[in-house]
Amino acid sequence: MVEGARSSVDEPMTHVPRAPLGHLSRLGFALRSAPDVDDIARNVIGDLGQLPGVARVGLALTEGGGRRLRFVATERVSPEGLEWCHIDAYEDVPLTAVVRNGEPVLGELDALEQKYPDLVAYKRDEGVAALAAWPLPGTGSPIGGIILFYDAPQAFTEPQLGLLEAAARRVAEAVRRVRVTVGRSHGDTTPDDPAVAGEGRRASLLLDSEPRSPGAARRFLREQLSAWQVEGDAVETAQLCLSELVTNVVMHAQTTSQLTLDLEDDVLTVVVRDLGGSTSAGAPAPSPPPGEGDDPLRVYGRGLMLVDALADRWGSEVDTTGTSVWFILELDGGQASSQQTG
Repeated sequence: MVEGARSSVDEPMTHVPRAPLGHLSRLGFALRSAPDVDDIARNVIGDLGQLPGVARVGLALTEGGGRRLRFVATERVSPEGLEWCHIDAYEDVPLTAVVRNGEPVLGELDALEQKYPDLVAYKRDEGVAALAAWPLPGTGSPIGGIILFYDAPQAFTEPQLGLLEAAARRVAEAVRRVRVTVGRSHGDTTPDDPAVAGEGRRASLLLDSEPRSPGAARRFLREQLSAWQVEGDAVETAQLCLSELVTNVVMHAQTTSQLTLDLEDDVLTVVVRDLGGSTSAGAPAPSPPPGEGDDPLRVYGRGLMLVDALADRWGSEVDTTGTSVWFILELDGGQASSQQTG
């Protein structure tokens, strides 16, 4: 059952979206022609905000190797522009939950109070009666989420759930399209955005596009985790996942890449970022196979099934310097020393 949803099917629904297919058609058309992420956000917030009972809409997108969410909501949209802010991906709120777990969070506030007491108290004072947060599907983990706040109780029947799922899918497709086509030239993220967010211990290594790079990456990872006193199965798991990511860059992107390790609060984030469309020797990268050149977010190799199975979360992002693939391992308290070393 979706978190927070009612278990009874006999209670009447206060609001039912009218003409959901027509509504989605309008939104889908707008998203197909949206030139950038800001325009996507304007359309999502404006269009979903017209649904019956919806008082506020928010959109969140992952950044920094999945360590934070970039967020904008109804009250942050004006003719002058959008006022984005950041949410730490480990804050205990519905949007971070849907990004971590890939499952919707929805229900009336009373049903969500035990899980999110602070949020519920705050939103109840604002007159919110129910909310629905839905993940934006991505490669690996979700690339973000949408959230709707309702001013009246909702039963969340199949038509509503179908509309939210379809809207999230179309938003995710639009975000990926924009990041692929204009992300590098116009920058839907800030140019100085680091590979990972936060104040943890961090180390980086530049890798050439050559067959020895996966081995060099594994050695660097082992040595750095040893310096940070990370032990046990986490080291082996991280090496297996990292080897697959670097191998993908060498075999398919054929560019130099940057490996970044971040350890904060017993959470290890590993990011492999390809640094553009040229090889380490400066020559243009070979053309990709037909049908693959329009999607630098495409992740190659059956070995990534291993990353999906072993990592707590993983995904890919396009930013102003290239394409990043990342994974996160949540360590047991005993696997990492609290001592700030390295």
